[in-house]
Amino acid sequence: MSARDIAVVITIAFAILVLLSMLFAWRRRLRRDAAHTAPLGVPEHAEVLSRHEVLYVSTTRHDEPLERLAIRPLAYRARGELAVTDRGAALCLDGTPTVFLAKDTLASIDRATVTIDRVVEPGGLVRIAWRIDADTIVDSYLRPTTGAPDSLISELERLIPAHDTGASS
Repeated sequence: MSARDIAVVITIAFAILVLLSMLFAWRRRLRRDAAHTAPLGVPEHAEVLSRHEVLYVSTTRHDEPLERLAIRPLAYRARGELAVTDRGAALCLDGTPTVFLAKDTLASIDRATVTIDRVVEPGGLVRIAWRIDADTIVDSYLRPTTGAPDSLISELERLIPAHDTGASS
């Protein structure tokens, strides 16, 4: 074997090692997050107020945009549609069941610029913070494919229940 053949074999072996490491890390992440699932199915008689074509980017730990969560069926990026209803938001992604975020699970809606695998112009992503269970808030990031995110954000903000301020009248 020549020096060039040895270099090719070492390069291929290194590439295989890197790919296997990535595969095992992703499978470990899937097992770690298997306890959580996104809420599925739209409630009966939910009135659709608007529809927006979106690119679903990721779901992360709350306020940790670089810590991806592999919550089924939100583990992978996908194109789809976000339907804003009178009862919450339905995320219909290509090839997956519909995820429904009820009004009472929504914590906040705002703009973002960075999340895992995606950096866009300032404020180009819509961040939806929602409760996956009573103690855990996660952030899901969407990128509207048409238009600015302003109208989508204002429609989603109207769904968030008013916080109890303790004030009495």
